[in-house]
Amino acid sequence: MSAIAGDDPIALFHLWFADAEKSEPALPNAVALATATPSAAPSVRMVLLKEVDARGFAFYTNLESRKATELKANPQAAMCFHWKSLHRQVRVEGRVEPVGDEEADDYFATRERLSQIGAWASKQSRPLEGRFELEKRVAEFTARFHVGRVPRPDFWSGFRLVPHAVEFWQQQSFRLHDRVVYHRRGDAWVTERLYP
Repeated sequence: MSAIAGDDPIALFHLWFADAEKSEPALPNAVALATATPSAAPSVRMVLLKEVDARGFAFYTNLESRKATELKANPQAAMCFHWKSLHRQVRVEGRVEPVGDEEADDYFATRERLSQIGAWASKQSRPLEGRFELEKRVAEFTARFHVGRVPRPDFWSGFRLVPHAVEFWQQQSFRLHDRVVYHRRGDAWVTERLYP
């Protein structure tokens, strides 16, 4: 494994993510996000990481989507980044909290206009009769906002996974992979190596 970044898994994640941005052909920020219902039924899907800092790993979604509904009812989640070109993965586990309104507004303002319109038009995770129904809603909201600013819908925001564990996995020959996991202990992190 490349040098461990001391006692800070976020610093190491930034190093690995910078490598992924150089080597992955598309969407190095794509990550599998696992959630669960209050009765512990799991579900997983790909989302896009939009920010990572000492507070955690942030992503955005329709607040009426399945993932958001599950996170509100059971605010625990896990993520898995897999960068095939680098033979690396990072797993993150922890509690989830909503991002602030100002932070969500700031991020929404950076999205392409058609993505902003799409956030208004999509009733994410709910039944759709056909593609035309979605295209009609896109046209309706395009006309509604015309050439003006597209505000963030009140049903669209973000979540931050606040990690209590972050594991770095590096593929090695003969399946003798390197695994190092960081566990949060109060305000500090402790590390341990795991068998492959």
